[in-house]
Amino acid sequence: MKLDVVLGLQWGDEGKGKIVDVLAGRYPVVARFQGGPNAGHSLHFDGKSFVLRSVPSGIFRDDATNIVGNGVVLDPITFQGECENIAEKTGIPVTERIVIAKKAHLILPTHRLLDAANEAAMGKGKIGSTLKGIGPTYTDKISRHGLRVGDILAPDFADRYAKLQNRHITLLSQMGFECDPHAEDEAFMKAVEYIRQFKLVDCEYHVNKLLKDNDILAEGAQGSMLDIDYGSYPFVTSSTTSCSGACVGLGVSPHKIGHVYGIFKAYCTRVGSGPFPTELFDETGEELRRIGHEFGAVTGRPRRCGWLDLVALKYAVMISGVTDLIMMKSDCLDTFETIKVCTSYIVDGQPSDQWPFDTFANIEPVYTEFKGWHTDLTHCRTEEELPKEFRDYIAFMEQYLEVPIKIISVGPDREATIMR
Repeated sequence: MKLDVVLGLQWGDEGKGKIVDVLAGRYPVVARFQGGPNAGHSLHFDGKSFVLRSVPSGIFRDDATNIVGNGVVLDPITFQGECENIAEKTGIPVTERIVIAKKAHLILPTHRLLDAANEAAMGKGKIGSTLKGIGPTYTDKISRHGLRVGDILAPDFADRYAKLQNRHITLLSQMGFECDPHAEDEAFMKAVEYIRQFKLVDCEYHVNKLLKDNDILAEGAQGSMLDIDYGSYPFVTSSTTSCSGACVGLGVSPHKIGHVYGIFKAYCTRVGSGPFPTELFDETGEELRRIGHEFGAVTGRPRRCGWLDLVALKYAVMISGVTDLIMMKSDCLDTFETIKVCTSYIVDGQPSDQWPFDTFANIEPVYTEFKGWHTDLTHCRTEEELPKEFRDYIAFMEQYLEVPIKIISVGPDREATIMR
């Protein structure tokens, strides 16, 4: 059996949650392999809306097991609140549907304080962190100071917590950051008790055992252009958001990878700082933000908006070996007279068809233009119902990207999905 992977191919916020929810019906197991609660997957169905931060998107499927993998960084306080909200609104027995990897690292309240202190110290050069403690937690992981979920089973966990917390307090003091580092100690320990109700597993053994009899759907957070190695560094997240992260984050061999589903929006958005070659600062950008409701699911921050960047998209497809493309928010372009897509760059005065190494290079997009379709796509349920102009647009992208677009989303609900 195979591990199929769902990835975002842009700067996050591509709509991964909806697609995992749609695909989850085909899979008995859904596993989250990296990232933390700094990004939310928005799901809409049966007249209800949910934002998932750490809980895998298969939670709403009755017969799906949901795994929080060892590549995830888990904030116990946020996780408890998220699970209790789901249980209260739906009656879902979350403790029976979710298992958590013992090797997943814990986000402490002082990690969030360090995140804020680091961002404040950078001034105008700040990354645009969501201040959820993600970066400092991965820093502790790499520097071998971190606490893991499995540590909560140790009788001296409180001492281990205090030791790491004191290390953070020293760092905060050295940075001159004023705060109360103990303000959330009680809430954190209560959330740890809550997590003890879940089945805690050795993820690598658990997943590989399940793979003997089941296909598994792996989902990541953020997007490929935020990958710590291959994204627009240093304006990136702190984990591997490309396909290889699924192997590391779940303990699975690369030869177990099956389909790699790459998700992208029909236009581009970005939250925070960093390069965005096709960003629009005019009325068209504002219109995209308004129509697409482009505000962060967790932070509420307005997203930067621009035309689709096929150069960056093809780069992300290459890095992860994408086999199937999925286009989201196609309907958000319904009213535009002209649709533009970036098909090459002028980088520091030189033509290029590659994503540049230098984050701070002067990148000018070169566009190909298409006639708009002026059709309400939200009512389309089959490929035959799609207007010719839109189908021409799809055919051009497939030829450029050399990967088929298998799924087209024309609205936020599960049903507003066309399978090709």
